[in-house]
Amino acid sequence: MVSLILILITSLFFMGVVVKTKSLCSGRKGPGLFQPMWDIFRLWKKSSVFSKETSFIFRISPIIYISSVLTAILMIPHGGIPGVISFDGDFVMFAYLLACGRFMAIISALDTGSSFEGMGASREALFSLFAEPAFFVLMGSLALFTGHTSFHDLFSTLHYEDNISYMLGALATFVFVMIAMIENSRMPVDDPKTHLELTMIHEVMILDNSGFNLGTILYTTNLKFAMYGAIISNFFIGALPLSVSIPLFFAVQFCFAVSAGIIESFMARFRMSHNPQFILILTSVSMLIFFGVLMVKGVFI
Repeated sequence: MVSLILILITSLFFMGVVVKTKSLCSGRKGPGLFQPMWDIFRLWKKSSVFSKETSFIFRISPIIYISSVLTAILMIPHGGIPGVISFDGDFVMFAYLLACGRFMAIISALDTGSSFEGMGASREALFSLFAEPAFFVLMGSLALFTGHTSFHDLFSTLHYEDNISYMLGALATFVFVMIAMIENSRMPVDDPKTHLELTMIHEVMILDNSGFNLGTILYTTNLKFAMYGAIISNFFIGALPLSVSIPLFFAVQFCFAVSAGIIESFMARFRMSHNPQFILILTSVSMLIFFGVLMVKGVFI
């Protein structure tokens, strides 16, 4: 429950930090930290407009999308405190809960009958498919390293003993940051500010959404960023007391948000044909972590 509360608090300002960082990097003052959330609140006050071409799938998709993410968040621990849902192999359910929400977003885009939204849905499915092996290889490596298969046991027993272990932790952090950028269709995979439908991924999928449904989708993106930041923070929290772990949690989330803003400010979006190559490189990095774990375990001498 501690992790859930902290993630909900972080989701209120995470995108504000990203936007503020991008503004400062471009020499502008930028909006306040809570401006993105105020925009979402305004959308929640408005009613949604639905096309006559859409079915009930389009109407319920945003609710299922955010529900799947919230359920996945319940599995994330905070240091030595387990998540609301915790069991052996829970990271598998975590991954496929996110996949369920992604599936609903994809079929919602297809339900509109728009060729542009269908194109974005196709790219979303492809890039998510390429990102899954990196996640599972990484989590499997950490499970082998710690001897546990649940988020709570894995992170609470994760410890660094030598230089190789520190390198593995740094690589794992990098992989999770990149997976978060891919999952939320941010730079360098996608540009959330583009208005050219031929190169859009996530943004083109939600063109027909409005009002409350659009606000729900945008807030889910905030939640997913804060969720991945919570996972990354567990690499550093360990079994520290709450008086130390909570400030450290927010420090990690702030650094993650600033990093996302810097990446979007100084990296150009890849050509669409290069995105699969970039995403598959993450799987190669995860395999490097796997071989590093084998070295630490003494399998490779």
